[in-house]
Amino acid sequence: MANRPIVAVVGRPNVGKSTFVNRLLGARHSIVDDKAGVTRDRIYFDVEWMGKEFTVIDTGGIIPGDEDEIMLNIFTQAKIACEEADKIIFIVDGNEGLNPIDYDIANILRRSGKEIFLAVNKLDSPNKFINTSEFYALSIGEPVAISALHGSGGVGDLLEAVTKDFEHINEEEKPENIRIAIVGKPNVGKSSIVNALLNKERVIVSDISGTTRDAIDSIVKYEGEEFILVDTAGIRKKSKVDWGIEKFAVDRSIRAIRNCDVAVLVVDALEGISDQDKKIAGTIIEAGKAMVLAVNKWDLIEDKQSNTVNKFEKEIDTEMPFLNYVPKIFISAKTKQRIVSIYKLSKEVYEEASKRITTSLLNKVILDAVSMNPPASIRGKRLKLFYSTQVSTNPPTFVLFINNEDFLKDNYVKYLENKLREAFGFKGTPIKISAKEKGEKK
Repeated sequence: MANRPIVAVVGRPNVGKSTFVNRLLGARHSIVDDKAGVTRDRIYFDVEWMGKEFTVIDTGGIIPGDEDEIMLNIFTQAKIACEEADKIIFIVDGNEGLNPIDYDIANILRRSGKEIFLAVNKLDSPNKFINTSEFYALSIGEPVAISALHGSGGVGDLLEAVTKDFEHINEEEKPENIRIAIVGKPNVGKSSIVNALLNKERVIVSDISGTTRDAIDSIVKYEGEEFILVDTAGIRKKSKVDWGIEKFAVDRSIRAIRNCDVAVLVVDALEGISDQDKKIAGTIIEAGKAMVLAVNKWDLIEDKQSNTVNKFEKEIDTEMPFLNYVPKIFISAKTKQRIVSIYKLSKEVYEEASKRITTSLLNKVILDAVSMNPPASIRGKRLKLFYSTQVSTNPPTFVLFINNEDFLKDNYVKYLENKLREAFGFKGTPIKISAKEKGEKK
């Protein structure tokens, strides 16, 4: 939860910070690649080790003095991470040896006033452990030889030292927080929205398309309730996605949709609805997730009269009629106009997606719908509906027991879905209806 101790993992690029974090997590959560600067943002993960829980921050590699915009942002993110952290693990490359940048980073870390642990990585065999001796020159404590890749060396000793004063897990049940994924194509303002919601720079904001490569989790409290915000990489058309890091990042964004409770689809007010927006909306629906449609950059629309909103809503209805059940909000991440409404709407649509209808009430609504508008006969035979039941939530999923699946056409399923929405709401959530044959086909 939010009060877990925080441990920042820092170091220059390509020393194995993300590999170390993945070792803690036991899964490949951070993007690992041999290119410098792959981890651009602070990425937060909750870790449990030996009955103790803490949050680890995987930071971008630090290169002090580098004037490149992205590298400057990485440096800034790492500095903020060190300010937030209770303790810092400074990782260096034992194979490569001391680097002048390591001295610069050590000087910066000492000024943080935080407890620092020095890990000399990439020492895969005991005969290499002697390589740690030169790192005493950093004057930052006793260097610990580790291999993040293999989990060998002093990884356990390092973690024992880091967590020595952390409390053991309280096993009491805690309610799950609503997980909100902020998704959309590149450069529509997803990271700016997350920063506006957090009131701090937790993700890098830049006008360079594709700045966010990882799905980044942040816990935030609003009106006494905690939410998990997930900032994701922009999802571009497949034909425009480079193989490698970007494809991995886009795949991560799609997985973030599948793992969230609510997806906030961000579209650009200036660009209008694009084919890619429609495809991302389809991905959210296919994943069965509750949705909010956020039209960002509304501050840049010149005509602020009420009919402007009406015009855009008509465009949405024309271009994406399949989202008629999804609430729309017109926001500005820059001015924070209506930005906190994202929390309210996300909670509403999640509650709708979690709604369960009693079998008796469900059957009354379905049978009344069939009575008012009976399905057309096929070859002199007609659909018979015996009863219905809700089998799951998130999304609400219903099974109709009928005499013949061939008689249940898509347009009639859509009719029944509309009747369910009229009766029960289901604002912002897809509905799934399937059929099972009962008895002999008639």
